[in-house]
Amino acid sequence: MTAMNFIARLVVTSLALWICDLIFDSFEIFGGDDVLGRVLAIVGVGLIFTLVSSIVKPIVSIVSIPLLILTLGLFYLIINAGMLWLTEWLTSQNWLGNWGLEIEGGFWWYLWIALILAILQTVIGWVVPGDKS
Repeated sequence: MTAMNFIARLVVTSLALWICDLIFDSFEIFGGDDVLGRVLAIVGVGLIFTLVSSIVKPIVSIVSIPLLILTLGLFYLIINAGMLWLTEWLTSQNWLGNWGLEIEGGFWWYLWIALILAILQTVIGWVVPGDKS
């Protein structure tokens, strides 16, 4: 992945996460007292989510190939929910400061938000320029 593609993916993910923050009451990106701080918190969560999706998700996808075949790809939704949970856990650690992601509810909220996030990333990805391969 080139640097330009990574930046485009980061922008798409950050926008999708921000829209999810606006839509869902149980999904909150917290941090930042002013506009710049808020934007940096959203981009920071987007960066963590993009890195998790770029590093961990391919490994989990390869390991879960039998489940992906069995469910005709629907298991990707559970994988995406797991990536959201991992992002929430990573951003809740104290070494990051006073910003991060918080999802209240339970497993079903993670699934629902993962579905909406995937749809938003697809729609926003159509608009943002970048290598579509």
